[in-house]
Amino acid sequence: EDSQAEEANADISDEDIVSLDDVMDDEEELSPFEALEKERDGIKDQLYRAAAEMENTKRRAQRDVEQANKYGALGFMRDLTTPLDNMQRALDTAPTDRDGLDETYKNILIGLEMTVQEVTKIMEKHGVKVISPTGEKFDYNLHQAMFEVPTDDAEPGTVVTVAQSGYVLHDRLIRPAMVGVAKATDSDKS
Repeated sequence: EDSQAEEANADISDEDIVSLDDVMDDEEELSPFEALEKERDGIKDQLYRAAAEMENTKRRAQRDVEQANKYGALGFMRDLTTPLDNMQRALDTAPTDRDGLDETYKNILIGLEMTVQEVTKIMEKHGVKVISPTGEKFDYNLHQAMFEVPTDDAEPGTVVTVAQSGYVLHDRLIRPAMVGVAKATDSDKS
């Protein structure tokens, strides 16, 4: 095999060998100064592109960190809304006149009220707002219609009942408010 390679190379003369410089110079003949300028411009362009890419990466990372700080607790807050609603429902079912109640039961209710207030304050401190839209126009971005209520007391499309409050973390929806929406009564249709 070595002898075959030597025979093949013997058929090639020095004139037949093409250098890389010859191929590169086929496009246009550049003076050494022009070649250096062209190389410099190429390196300069690569440098600018790399610097721009680094700046974009830095901004993207900074935005991601801000988003994580702002919305990182979204899952936790979502999980916390259900127990908070349950405690509020327990308070809503308790009698308003507590004079005739057992002292222990009164204390439990007071503790439950304090807990609901404290958890609500903490959630508000961290950017959570309660959506309780009674009397507002129905907004499909924040509310979920559960049923319609035929009534003449409210304009059709207005929230008349809130079955479950909703929550927003800054500008991001945690849970929509479950609502009943007013609709025109049958007498209005005729």
